Amino acid sequence: MAAPLLDVDGLSLEFRTRSGVVKALEDVSFQVAKGEILGLVGESGSGKSVSAYAAMGILDAAGCVTAGAIRYDGMAVTGAPEREVAKLRGREMAMIFQSPRTALNPIRTVGDQIGDVLRRHGGATRQTARARAVEALAQVRIPDPARRARAYPFELSGGMCQRVCIAMALACRPKLLICDEPTTGLDVTTQAAIMALIVELCRERGMGALLITHDLHLAAETCDRIAVMHAGHVVETGAAADLFAQPRHPYTASLIAATPAAGRTLDAIGAIPGNLPDLRAALPPCRYRARCPRALGVCDADPLPPLGSGHGVRCHNPLGCNPMGEEATVDHAAA
Repeated sequence: MAAPLLDVDGLSLEFRTRSGVVKALEDVSFQVAKGEILGLVGESGSGKSVSAYAAMGILDAAGCVTAGAIRYDGMAVTGAPEREVAKLRGREMAMIFQSPRTALNPIRTVGDQIGDVLRRHGGATRQTARARAVEALAQVRIPDPARRARAYPFELSGGMCQRVCIAMALACRPKLLICDEPTTGLDVTTQAAIMALIVELCRERGMGALLITHDLHLAAETCDRIAVMHAGHVVETGAAADLFAQPRHPYTASLIAATPAAGRTLDAIGAIPGNLPDLRAALPPCRYRARCPRALGVCDADPLPPLGSGHGVRCHNPLGCNPMGEEATVDHAAA
């Protein structure tokens, strides 16, 4: 079996802040194969973006990896010298951020900004960088790319700025693309066009991609596999079709029930009671335990079972399982 392009294995990560140590990730594992799109889904604050920043080697200085490993195409990213990881960024792996106007420099033309990437990571000269920047804009379907290359970000729409960010990320033809909420703040039509473009380019170039999103329908339509995160844990992974047809973790089922869908009334949309736990506090092995309608006594003390391969779940009482003599200790209907 071929080695994954991105392999996050048992990653634990914490932030040391003035208000205490935030245990942001605990024993997180997922893989992205070559040519595959993996969706990383969950509520805001579940650890999706932090996982991506760790993979790119761009964590805040307060962040510290305490266990586990990240490997890109067999190369260790965790523990590697910064100069070695920096060689991967742009050339081997690239990232699209969720706020294109923030990601772009407001006082430089978009063509110059793409040219910077090409000169630093793609070996282009100043002259060839200009021409290749125009080509990059054309590849992401920007009309009149030569004129747009001379434009500043404030002269472009939000959707156009996101296309510029995609062009910048893909300019050096990376093997791995990380998309952090790439459609945030865009209207529905533009969202669909941006995601269709990302998927098309990934398929066309054979890139692996990690799509970070809280939009489960977007993940279902776009991704080959999905990993569900809650409070710094990966709680379920599987093929997108299988996970949506038969979720096994109670949190995954609650997320799906809370997602608006065509034909579903507002009354039919569920809500997940409670909030994410305080990651500075002492936590039980299962961080979903206080919100879970299927919680058992073992959830307070026993380590979570391993995720496993295929359709994996980290839960002592997954859906479809009914342990003898055990009862749920949290009743959401009464909450």
